[in-house]
Amino acid sequence: MTRDGIDGEAPTLDQARRQVEHYGLEVDPQAVLVAVRLISAGARVGRAAEAHFARFGLSTGRYRLLADLEDQGGEKSPSRLALDLDVSRATVTGLLDGLEREGLIARRPSTEDGRGTVAVLTARGAQRLRDMASEHFGRLEAMVSGLSVEERAVFLDLLARVVHGSAALAAD
Repeated sequence: MTRDGIDGEAPTLDQARRQVEHYGLEVDPQAVLVAVRLISAGARVGRAAEAHFARFGLSTGRYRLLADLEDQGGEKSPSRLALDLDVSRATVTGLLDGLEREGLIARRPSTEDGRGTVAVLTARGAQRLRDMASEHFGRLEAMVSGLSVEERAVFLDLLARVVHGSAALAAD
């Protein structure tokens, strides 16, 4: 590791300082560097997650939807899935279409709202989650194995604060 972070990781703190000075801004170059590195790390972890879930014939989104259904007793409305997964209703519809084609979920009329439907985790979908559980959770643990229990607790706190602050990127 270098003083600025991961070997070969760009930008460096010096580059962030130069950019901030170039534009004549009154912002903390270290804060900018942390944000840029976090965005880069998120993209890298996202690519790794997609490769990971592809081993099981899934995408990150499809896995998250299946896991959410399982966690909620096996059924949920598409609008609730969209809200809980923080994606659009159209995204959920696309995910459900693919999962239904594979027999991992089924749709049925809602008993609460006769006009609506609910997605239901099928036995095949539940089996897919069981089959991948050991490898999936083992790889998740390995991903953070360089952190102590105490560091993971601090990281979770820091991550929650950064996620809360991420609204600044999308604010009008």
